[in-house]
Amino acid sequence: LTHAPQVRLINEYGPTESVVGCCIYDAMGQTDLSGNVPIGRPIANTKIYILDSNLNPTPKGIPGELCIAGAGLARGYLNRPDLTAEKFVEVELFGKSERLYKTGDIARWLPDGNLEYLGRLDNQIKLRGFRIELGEIEAELSKHEAVGEAVVVLLDKVNDPCLAAFFTVTMPIDETILNVSTLREHLRKMLPDYMIPAQLYQVEVFPV
Repeated sequence: LTHAPQVRLINEYGPTESVVGCCIYDAMGQTDLSGNVPIGRPIANTKIYILDSNLNPTPKGIPGELCIAGAGLARGYLNRPDLTAEKFVEVELFGKSERLYKTGDIARWLPDGNLEYLGRLDNQIKLRGFRIELGEIEAELSKHEAVGEAVVVLLDKVNDPCLAAFFTVTMPIDETILNVSTLREHLRKMLPDYMIPAQLYQVEVFPV
């Protein structure tokens, strides 16, 4: 958007088990380029539900599993009735039965009605009795004006486990604006103490 403002930029989301572009977000005209780019809103004939572990809808802003309903769902997995039964489920929602595909992705509704992708359910870890979504920490860290990408991992899982965050910066910046203390303070505005990484490391680039 900065270097090619004439180009229309659209962010799409969707798994193979549904229409591959079942959510779209048109980024044109956006001025706030910090944090995650939303995955937008469902297309026609598609419904998106964000559900908790009991398959109940979560309130706006609360992460849950992204589940898809609508005309674009696959019938199931070929010759895999067990996997089909696990991932394609019938759920009672808002007074009627819906056939859903459970994506295993974590997302949440934003106040403006768009969806924000946060990561995978299989990235959930347990630390000192707390269940933690690493993607939620990464999303909040990325919202800092000077942070580009962020990755949070669990280090030393056996002896003294702790959370560690690795991040890139978007520009050369004064250390008084971006340092370990300011990043922790930024995270504390949105996350509980047990989700604040014990270690933070700046890296040049992430391997892809």
